[in-house]
Amino acid sequence: MNINIKVNLHAKGNNFLQSGSFPVANTEFKKDPDWTAAIAAYEWIQQIQNEYGSSQDFRIDQVVYNDDIDITELVKKVTPIIQDDLPF
Repeated sequence: MNINIKVNLHAKGNNFLQSGSFPVANTEFKKDPDWTAAIAAYEWIQQIQNEYGSSQDFRIDQVVYNDDIDITELVKKVTPIIQDDLPF
């Protein structure tokens, strides 16, 4: 299934809005829709942040999915999972 995400961000002294449609797993979305949407939004925001380079003033102002569900605070709590597959 797809969800619609809108993000209000700030970078390099400018505020901007980005929106898009993103696929999420049905089973995960049924278990915890807000958290599943927050993870999808976080991954997308990371891509946007990489495009803008290392802007010192980059911040997330608001994240909404499916038009009116605010998940801003959840997105700010998402942390990446680093896979450690080193042999030692």
